[in-house]
Amino acid sequence: MVDFGGWDMPVEYSGLIAEHMAVRTGVGLFDVSHMGDIQFRGPGSLAAVQHICMNDASKLAIGQAQYSAMLYPNGTFVDDVVVHKLGGNDYLLVINAGTREKDMQWVRSQVGHFQGTHINDFSDFYTQLAIQGPRAAETLQKLTSVDLSSIKNYWFTWGMVCGLHNTLIARTGYTGEDGFEIYVPSDEPTSTRVWNEVLEAGKEFGILPCGLGARNTLRLESAMALYGHEISDSINVFEANLGRYAKLEKGNFVGRDALLAVQAAGGPRRRLVGLEMMERGIGRDGYPVCSPDGTPIGEIVSGSPAPFLKKNIALAFVPMEFTALETEVAVQIRGQLVEAKVVPAPFYRKPKK
Repeated sequence: MVDFGGWDMPVEYSGLIAEHMAVRTGVGLFDVSHMGDIQFRGPGSLAAVQHICMNDASKLAIGQAQYSAMLYPNGTFVDDVVVHKLGGNDYLLVINAGTREKDMQWVRSQVGHFQGTHINDFSDFYTQLAIQGPRAAETLQKLTSVDLSSIKNYWFTWGMVCGLHNTLIARTGYTGEDGFEIYVPSDEPTSTRVWNEVLEAGKEFGILPCGLGARNTLRLESAMALYGHEISDSINVFEANLGRYAKLEKGNFVGRDALLAVQAAGGPRRRLVGLEMMERGIGRDGYPVCSPDGTPIGEIVSGSPAPFLKKNIALAFVPMEFTALETEVAVQIRGQLVEAKVVPAPFYRKPKK
């Protein structure tokens, strides 16, 4: 168990590799109750979400979600978020655990004064469970009468799960696999009962409870950003390769002017890339990335063996002249230069059905 954003979290239950493989080939269960939940309600809620988030929430239908981020005025990250449109004037922002207090203070400071907007932190009211993997739908379908096949990726609905009315069921996740996240009351014994019922439902598919270790290797194979690594208050949207989610055409939002200035200056000077180690050696977080002659040019922000791909992979920031695919670089590991090359990210994409 380790401290994670003020929560006691398991690094692993039965073993990181077994848990990772269960999600890639069957189904895994994660307790992600540490995630925060901020609700915007009232006639001014859309204006508030639009001002504080970079994606265009006006495009959302009721029951739809989108990946987005809250930015500082200089175009760097307060946090990345998932915005859910619960109703006509009702939005839910799911935020990260380690940035929860900072995020809430930022929201109130930026849009707390907006007329017709009621902002509430409901993080402690919900237990959030993530059922992830190619057998996730079959597992969860045993516990609900909702037709899960009708829920598209990044959409959600409400229904009865494990006998609990009005459970939010979202086809979202942080593993690169198909899967669902459900939000149930945080009281005991309700949370434990639902956890155990999901494990029982997935037993025939080899379900495993999964910890932070597998959550990290799964999201790394899928090149999904983690705050403090691929995104932070010193990394801008274009450097993080997330410009496709910044809808500059929607009108003003916090950070927009800075992003327009980056574009006007010809784009970022560095960018996040995927690396594959070509020799024996694991590029870990914080290791220097060098040109082939040993000149330091950047740094790995996430690096690990990839259990499913059976390769050593990493995400790193490098200057733009080193971002082309197949570019040869080197990673400095304990004073030695180890060959690596730039490869497409995400490293893993789930098979198409």
